[in-house]
Amino acid sequence: MKSKKALALEVIERLKREYPHSDCTLDYNEAWKLLVSVRLAAQCTDARVNVVVQDLYAKFPTVEALASADVSEIEAIVKPCGLGHSKARDISLCMKALRDEYGGNVPDDFDKLLALPGVGRKSANLIMGDVFGKPAIVTDTHCIRLSNRIGLVDGIKEPKKVEMALWEIIPPEEGSDFCHRLVDHGRAVCTARTAPYCNKCCLNDICGKNI
Repeated sequence: MKSKKALALEVIERLKREYPHSDCTLDYNEAWKLLVSVRLAAQCTDARVNVVVQDLYAKFPTVEALASADVSEIEAIVKPCGLGHSKARDISLCMKALRDEYGGNVPDDFDKLLALPGVGRKSANLIMGDVFGKPAIVTDTHCIRLSNRIGLVDGIKEPKKVEMALWEIIPPEEGSDFCHRLVDHGRAVCTARTAPYCNKCCLNDICGKNI
């Protein structure tokens, strides 16, 4: 039986071949926009977020504009993403913090990101990996589900614990891309709402199949 580290390396290589161009599916061209989008993406699809933010940025095109906006104005636009009030409040507070503490820039420090309103470990890791190219492991629902099914972690469902377990076996420089590939694989093959399509899975012969 393979060690978890050996299994992880094999999974990484196979997913690289299967999904060579995996990337974040949230649209953004500035770091602060990814912060906004990832907050809106909680319990909402990335596709819907990508549509909704177009209206948000048309009205509030900068950190300063969004920081100065009334929360009710933000909420009116982001409502289709669900949880409109709490998301609008967090976005408003986060943009104010960027404006007042960081000159409108997004900090490239994990702990500083984590201290921003509405930013959790998943969001902070996404920013660190995608924006700044630093080691990151984004434990979203796909990452947690697939890591358990494959056998990279054993029955761990808490995001931070999964993240810590994966740091032990995933090379730091691979973490960010690996998590994006898990999302693609989780959407296409190792699905949540139907039985996974094990017959067409590139990991079929090495997967722990803990389903």
